[in-house]
Amino acid sequence: MDKSSNLIPAVRFENVSRHFGEVKAVDDVSLEIHDGEFFSMLGPSGSGKTTCLRLIAGFEQPNLGSIFLHGARVNELPPYARDVNTVFQDYALFPHMSVEENVGYGLMVKKVAKAERTRRVQETLELVRLPQMAKRKPSQLSGGQRQRIALARALVNRPRVLLLDEPLGALDLKLRQEMQIELKEIQKQVGITFVFVTHDQEEALTMSDRIAVFNAGRVEQIGAPAEIYEHPQTAFVAGFVGTSNLVHSQVAQKLTGSNETFSIRPEKIRMVEPGTQVQNGWTALDGAVREVVYLGMLTRYIVAIEGGGELTVVRQNLDETSMDVLRARGKRVQLTWQRTFDRVLDQA
Repeated sequence: MDKSSNLIPAVRFENVSRHFGEVKAVDDVSLEIHDGEFFSMLGPSGSGKTTCLRLIAGFEQPNLGSIFLHGARVNELPPYARDVNTVFQDYALFPHMSVEENVGYGLMVKKVAKAERTRRVQETLELVRLPQMAKRKPSQLSGGQRQRIALARALVNRPRVLLLDEPLGALDLKLRQEMQIELKEIQKQVGITFVFVTHDQEEALTMSDRIAVFNAGRVEQIGAPAEIYEHPQTAFVAGFVGTSNLVHSQVAQKLTGSNETFSIRPEKIRMVEPGTQVQNGWTALDGAVREVVYLGMLTRYIVAIEGGGELTVVRQNLDETSMDVLRARGKRVQLTWQRTFDRVLDQA
């Protein structure tokens, strides 16, 4: 890939808004998606992420602002004139067509010669590791296989940007986790820009080069997965991406000398015996275990802290059994963590 092409974003939103009556589905969003990256739009239902995807595809038009694809403004371009393809959650495969006919349908519409069409369909089916399924109908495929075929049908057209609207949502957990890895590997192989919409934080953290976290039609934070998780800028991001404890008012004042709200991740907190000496630069809080939730690989402890409030602590079950951890209910403990793990949050 020409390195100079990476200087121009694959997708750019410039103060884009999309309103439906009084509802601000997308509210003054500006962002850039780099050429060749796996970019996820993450947020709860109604946060604006899917509307943004539809704006890129041309299925929706912005009320305000401009949308650019590889440097060209596309506000007035219809969907078929944009160099993008979309993979939907329901796959939208034609049930009466075979797999190879489904995959090659877009090429046939574009009047690509039959020999070239056959070659590209076979090549794309090999990419998604399903060349042996070419003659089957969609009804003869598993959910994961149908998902791959829908991906192949989009990729065979060689779009510069591939839009994926919660494509793994219909799969069971184990298959979804397998497909997360596979999708990322395919994206690396083809080298095109993937824009992935999901409400699943694990999916976004697993696959993305960068993530935009949406809330109420606006982007709260954009960054690499580790940056989003370890350095959340707002209370919403801290709470939506993973689990986070929010410490504020009197407890925050006691610990930090400031009443600014900060977050601390449950896995960063150590639970030790009361009175344990802590190192310089560490916080110490006394409390009692109110509830224990055994989750197999790990246990979640809800600790009522002195001075009011609760903190959640997560510990991996290295040597303990379910009976061992459940005995901690009601136990007096001390919570301690490095102050460098505190994340002061924006109040807006």
